[in-house]
Amino acid sequence: MNDTDELRAWMVALRTPGLGPGGLRHLLDKTGNIEGALARLRRSARLDESARAWLQQPDDELLRADLAWLAQPGHRLLRCTEDDFPPQLENIPQPPAALFVIGDASLLLYPQVAIVGARGASISGLAHARAFARALAEAGFAITSGMADGIDGAAHIAALDIGARTLAVIGTGPDRVYPRKHHALAKRIAAHGALVSEFPPGTAARANHFPRRNRIIAGLSLGTLVIEAGLKSGSLITARLAAEQGREVFALPGSIHNPLARGCHRLIRDGARLVEDVAEIVETLVPAARMLGGELAARLGHDASSESSVAAAEFEKSDSLADSQTPEYRRLWTELGYEPVTLDELVQRTGQSAALLGSMLLMLELDARVESLPGNRYQRLPDAVTKS
Repeated sequence: MNDTDELRAWMVALRTPGLGPGGLRHLLDKTGNIEGALARLRRSARLDESARAWLQQPDDELLRADLAWLAQPGHRLLRCTEDDFPPQLENIPQPPAALFVIGDASLLLYPQVAIVGARGASISGLAHARAFARALAEAGFAITSGMADGIDGAAHIAALDIGARTLAVIGTGPDRVYPRKHHALAKRIAAHGALVSEFPPGTAARANHFPRRNRIIAGLSLGTLVIEAGLKSGSLITARLAAEQGREVFALPGSIHNPLARGCHRLIRDGARLVEDVAEIVETLVPAARMLGGELAARLGHDASSESSVAAAEFEKSDSLADSQTPEYRRLWTELGYEPVTLDELVQRTGQSAALLGSMLLMLELDARVESLPGNRYQRLPDAVTKS
């Protein structure tokens, strides 16, 4: 099956009425590939009439439009069968079978902090969102949110304004923008970050899409920070999902007279961490970020030598790259200089995949050896010296 046929098969499956990500993943587990999953699905006696009709005669015009969308530069269908599908989504309830991405799909592998909150946020709430987003981005975390009005948008914009990584998980198809006022923001995120959707192109905004979107925001992120939320806010759904997934939940306290502080206060009563300073979040999440980096290095290096698959773990035990005895890290360190170099250049120089290099660079950044710069560039920090 060539790439086009495989993508078409995926779109047929993803658009099958009533199937859902859980059903598709179950079929993939049983058969090992999308072609086998579709064949088994067509033989199923439990299909309803609409699903059977779609599988017998899919809408070729719709599928051609899907493939045309995927063929555009920067567009990708990131499938759960691929090595660089984000591992942090594997253990959430109803993990997605695939994600539509516009922009840099490798950003989904970075350690992320979700910043969410009220759409009708106060001036001080928006200021807090910008300040926390900037500081967390400067600490090396990607900023993830839902591109909604208010806190979400402020967090995205703050990250973009300093050239940092940001991801927007949306509740529409990847070709739609909601709210409409965020067309310019969506373009900026697509150009300098990543727009992510579980829904196929053409899907309009619907109320039941946003809780589904929220589980992905929570699942991608090591922790979720809630800044201003009413008692019926959708942000509380994201926070609850994060807690259920075993992720950290942080809440910013506010005035007892502010109705938008009540949701945060309820989260704190229910066990969320009360935070007043970014350092509290960073200190809590850095160990989880290191574990994610190690897991990615092991997963993405699975087809290389056994030494490659334990590179991150060995690096964690060592005081220097020279002592770690990991050729991949030493090669990367050799090719890194004190002048900024892009990830694409490092791919060419080292012969390693962009995803594996990204995980190793993350480990080096967390260890204060490397600095990430706007434009997906990296350089050694001046005081990062290895033993000879």
